[in-house]
Amino acid sequence: MWRTLFRLGLVMLCVAALSFVAAPWFAFRALKAYARDGDVQGLAELVDYKSVRASLRSQITGAPARTAEPAPDILHDPIGAIKRALEPLRPVPPAVDIYVSLPALQAMTRGYDMGKAPPEPPKPQGVKAVIEDFAKDPPRLDYWGPNRVRFAASAPEAPTRETVFTFQRRGWFQWQLVQITLPQGK
Repeated sequence: MWRTLFRLGLVMLCVAALSFVAAPWFAFRALKAYARDGDVQGLAELVDYKSVRASLRSQITGAPARTAEPAPDILHDPIGAIKRALEPLRPVPPAVDIYVSLPALQAMTRGYDMGKAPPEPPKPQGVKAVIEDFAKDPPRLDYWGPNRVRFAASAPEAPTRETVFTFQRRGWFQWQLVQITLPQGK
């Protein structure tokens, strides 16, 4: 009886460890599928748009990413608070929003530039076809850590031009996209 319970516990521990290690791959595949299928709600749960836009903004404009400073407090810095209130709001550059659109994310997860991706093949039907589709186009793992993972996606025609996707752990098995590094030369 005890051996059976021990073996069952050992199998459950191995399955949990395997799920813990494989969760980032499933997050990348989910990102790719959500972008392909146009699932905006799924992308909203999987992508930290504020962090991704900040990383893209620094790459597109060439300016280093600014760290978010706390807003001046009216009690401690009344002049700074008034100046900040009178400053015009700076909208996100439109070039950044183009990179987080559904077609752009779909093309980048396949390794292509925006608007240059060939048509997506039809979704696989059946378990065997899904496994073959998963195995034929895996992203390259650049880095795996307990809280951060980087995948590189490149087109078959240009394997040296890589778009790097950085995922960060938000729970035991939940990962969120926090940064996209564009290929050199955009």
